Amino acid sequence: MNKVIVFLSALFLLSACGSQSGYKLKGTIEGAADVTVYLQQRIDKEYVSIDSVITVDGTFEFSGKVEIPDVYYISIPDKRGNAMFFLENSSIYLTAHADTLWTPDIKGSAVHDEYLAYEESIDAIYDKLNALWEEFKAAEMAGDTAIASELESTMDDIYEGIEERQKTFIDENSSSFVAPFIVQSLHYGKEADEIQEMLNKLDPALEATTLVSSMRKRVEVLKMVAIGEIAPDFIQADPEGNPVQLISLRGNYLLIDFWAAWCGPCRRENPNIVAAYQKYHEKGFDVLGVSLDNSKEDWLKAIQDDNLTWNHVSDVKGWSNEAAQMYGISSIPSSLLIDPDGKIIAKNLRGEDLHAELEKLLAP
Repeated sequence: MNKVIVFLSALFLLSACGSQSGYKLKGTIEGAADVTVYLQQRIDKEYVSIDSVITVDGTFEFSGKVEIPDVYYISIPDKRGNAMFFLENSSIYLTAHADTLWTPDIKGSAVHDEYLAYEESIDAIYDKLNALWEEFKAAEMAGDTAIASELESTMDDIYEGIEERQKTFIDENSSSFVAPFIVQSLHYGKEADEIQEMLNKLDPALEATTLVSSMRKRVEVLKMVAIGEIAPDFIQADPEGNPVQLISLRGNYLLIDFWAAWCGPCRRENPNIVAAYQKYHEKGFDVLGVSLDNSKEDWLKAIQDDNLTWNHVSDVKGWSNEAAQMYGISSIPSSLLIDPDGKIIAKNLRGEDLHAELEKLLAP
């Protein structure tokens, strides 16, 4: 019965969208008088402008036609964030403040209403997570590692519960235009086969959305860096500006560690990698740190402060780091362990898992 209801709902949405000649998006943004407003989509990790208009006393209007409801954004130059919403062929009204664009009020989009209903169903869980996060930070600052560890474990359990709810939504609403957005929120840190499995559950009509198209491309990238594949070669500069080529480091077991000075979890994991390096380096283990920093000064200071005595490279482009893009890195810390021949044999080994794997590989 649920599947029938979902199917009929999807038909209703499609017919409703199709009954309009196009969309008319009107908006009022407080604090945005006589400025340029951009209507954008995110394509291949870049925000692409579809249209733009100069506001009149903070009001604007866009009109056009979309083939399928999809995620769009309203942005203003020099203002932080953007207003995300689902655009479809209907009359839509957006209100927001220029300084808090990420919290718009949207009226007239049935798909966006469905998205808001989903968000409301998990808001209380996220409120609980935020409260636990504040307690976690306080425990860390106080040096109470036992409490911090307990809170981290609790948060992990809650995240797992949210993920299960998200997967249930996808299973029960595979034709919903909101489903690709939820798959996107789930796909971070997942391998190619896991993402592909989620995408394959979606109605084929959703393949036309930018979100599904983008994730299909990500699947292909991740297939190239799957366990069992040869790690793609790259060259980046070390702190002195000298080029370091990945293939030149073959011969030892090598941990490619994607990290950054600004990344708290990375910095907390660094002592564990230092311990592993000191214990196993002479037995044939090496590390290559790939920094996603934007500041060379911060990068070099973190190397020194954390006593990271192995090879380091970066193009100092932050999340646009070319090696990170090649490896499909969407969160840090992320790491790959490759064997002496350059084959990827494990991913994201942390804590005792890293030591256990190295002990197995390098024990006499």
